[in-house]
Amino acid sequence: MADVAFKPLHIAVLTVSDTRTDDTDKSGGVLAERIQAAGHVLHDKRICRDDIYALRALVSGWIADVAPAVVITTGGTGLTGRDVTPQALSVLFDRQIDGFGEMFRWLSYADIGTSTLQSRALAGVANGTFIFCLPGSSGAVADAWDRLIAAQLDARTRPCNLVELLPRLTER
Repeated sequence: MADVAFKPLHIAVLTVSDTRTDDTDKSGGVLAERIQAAGHVLHDKRICRDDIYALRALVSGWIADVAPAVVITTGGTGLTGRDVTPQALSVLFDRQIDGFGEMFRWLSYADIGTSTLQSRALAGVANGTFIFCLPGSSGAVADAWDRLIAAQLDARTRPCNLVELLPRLTER
């Protein structure tokens, strides 16, 4: 097999919060920095309030666009009444990537123990776009990117990666 070249992807970042601003959005900043350091393109970075319909509208706009191959959200995956990211976005999924949430909680267990059961982190595919929904803490975001997402968004990862699936996600 010939050497595979790195393929930069356009990635959108969404922080879900009623209180964070561009100046206080540490988790979104961590993601933006890591995305660009890995050689990907930061397609867009926004903050959206914890509102099911506002979240759906924003992410629907991104998945209707052909440019972002990936959307990563941070925040709103807990258990409180304001945590609405999973129910807002999972209805957009054509397919859920069950292994992502399972692996994320398994990895988090080493750092936060049984508190990881409070995370509703999830991922899926919607209209040919990968969507990852992460907790709002910068530590969780760093772990998810460093230990799961970055390698899967690198075409050089073997035996397989998500990048090689991109052309086939909308097959019928």
